[in-house]
Amino acid sequence: MRTPHMILLLAAALTWASSHARAATPEAKAAYQQARDAAAANYKNARARCDAITGNPKDACVADAKAARVRADEEARARYEDTLKAYTRARMRIASAEYDREKVRCDGLTGNDKDVCKAQAKARLVAAQADAQADRKQIEARNEAREDKLDAAYKVAMQRCDAFAGAAKDQCVAGAKTEFGK
Repeated sequence: MRTPHMILLLAAALTWASSHARAATPEAKAAYQQARDAAAANYKNARARCDAITGNPKDACVADAKAARVRADEEARARYEDTLKAYTRARMRIASAEYDREKVRCDGLTGNDKDVCKAQAKARLVAAQADAQADRKQIEARNEAREDKLDAAYKVAMQRCDAFAGAAKDQCVAGAKTEFGK
């Protein structure tokens, strides 16, 4: 269960590490739409399989199908938008869908077992949401630290350029600006 979250976290970290925004290409939009269409088709097929079942097992089957669709849709959207916010939002929505699925499964139980099951499901939801927010904050902090380090290095390079005069200084400043993307 934690593996997909780690994949999303890794993708978000790699996205932000590159520190550049990319425009949505027609290919990316087509891939996103294809992933959404596949999720819808998979949901329809899974839902059709659930129609042969009755009672709580049917409800659980439908909840599984919905959770799988939400996961596929959100992962596709996060890859398409390719932002830290999108990856965090996807993790939050996937956690909510998993929680809804677990609640339906708990409805098949009775008494204390049902109460414990629902409490465990709620605890997993809270943990997944807290992890998503903490990971987002950690990535933001690392990005901010990287930017601060680059700014400090740029200032040092500019200070070194002050030792020169005329064309040499202009060349040094141009080199520093190029090196640090300023």
